[in-house]
Amino acid sequence: MDIVSLWEKTLQLIKGEVSTASFNAFFKEIKPLKQISNELIFLAPNEFIQNILENRYLNLIESCISQLSLKKYQIKFILDEKEIQDTNEEDKSTTIKKSYPNLNPKYTFDTFVIGNSNRFAHAACVAVAESPAKAYNPLFLYGGVGLGKTHLMHAIGHHIMCQQEDPKVVCVSSEKFTNELINSIKNDKNEEFRNKYRNVDVLLIDDIQFIAGKEGTQEEFFHTFNALHEANKQIIISSDRPPKEIPTLEDRLRSRFEMGLITDIQPPDFETRIAILRKKAQLENINVPNEVMTYIAKYIKSNIRELEGALTRVVAYSSLTNKNISLELATEALKDIISNPKGEEITVNRIKEKVSEVFNIKMDDFNSKKRTRTIAYPRQIAMYICRELTDLSLPKIGSEFGGRDHTTVIHAHDKITKDIEANQQIKDKIDKIISDLKG
Repeated sequence: MDIVSLWEKTLQLIKGEVSTASFNAFFKEIKPLKQISNELIFLAPNEFIQNILENRYLNLIESCISQLSLKKYQIKFILDEKEIQDTNEEDKSTTIKKSYPNLNPKYTFDTFVIGNSNRFAHAACVAVAESPAKAYNPLFLYGGVGLGKTHLMHAIGHHIMCQQEDPKVVCVSSEKFTNELINSIKNDKNEEFRNKYRNVDVLLIDDIQFIAGKEGTQEEFFHTFNALHEANKQIIISSDRPPKEIPTLEDRLRSRFEMGLITDIQPPDFETRIAILRKKAQLENINVPNEVMTYIAKYIKSNIRELEGALTRVVAYSSLTNKNISLELATEALKDIISNPKGEEITVNRIKEKVSEVFNIKMDDFNSKKRTRTIAYPRQIAMYICRELTDLSLPKIGSEFGGRDHTTVIHAHDKITKDIEANQQIKDKIDKIISDLKG
């Protein structure tokens, strides 16, 4: 049975397993392309549908095909027919494929959108990728969740892998580094662990703040850092804050992190948010009206992950309802996320007013030097909400509270985050304030 006939019969089986809306949205536009040995290759119309099929329906597709053909096939979805390579065995034997350890294929410099909030960080990463261990070593990136730190780190890795002959690149989170260290001690494989991390050309380590307070991990990473730096190997580190603000980080590690270049990434401004949405629509081959992108960019401000997630939600809603993407559809799809689209803008002053009402303090108390708990705690809550609901920088938020330092804002955010996790009453109170502000 050829792949076209097999797919037609497969669709009949799938139709009985999924809803009509899902079938029409995700399966009708799939084009069977080619069978290569035990692999069946299909063309997906865009990246969104490709991801849905691979993550949600792959087992169903494989099962239906296996049921019809009595064979086990690997299923592959591609976005461009040019991706199909010549599979002649002779060509296969001469093809050298590089290994990209733990690097997300989507995170490259080509797919990164440059704006005022990340321009310097991007330039620093390109310089490091072009001249590893010569430009800035270590390179320390910091910024909030979902702002592009991991994207830039992986982009450096990809660039080096493409430009150099078989470089040893390791990309790991600090949590994984810690877990592997623990396992190596437990299984008496310390030497194997050290060889893995100390004999590389490039080490990319994400979320380094999580090693704070872990003495054994800090000790091991200190020696790993020294071994790599002395061997002139490149080290790239990311964190949610600069080294001097990571609590319980050993001074010797802090000083080493500060010996290279430290650069931050801020939340994207409106123009950059628009550019990010355009880039995502372009990459996924989706036609999104400008007014829809403007609507999303206007109200989703906190980070890139939420911004792209909002667009994905609109596209999914369009596919499932079989309606064209429009402002009306986007408003309906995002009503749970954007609850106050035509309401009053959320400003620092509005946040202060709402918090002062709930905790019965005066507006002047937010900017005062008073440190009694009855005033300091509501002030910290107001700072926390400012960071959650506005796209103001940390220094700007601090200046709105009597000229306080940005480290005070970080401390307030960290404290309230922990209190929300530990105290349901505090969580409910803050959720109510945020809900009222959003309208």
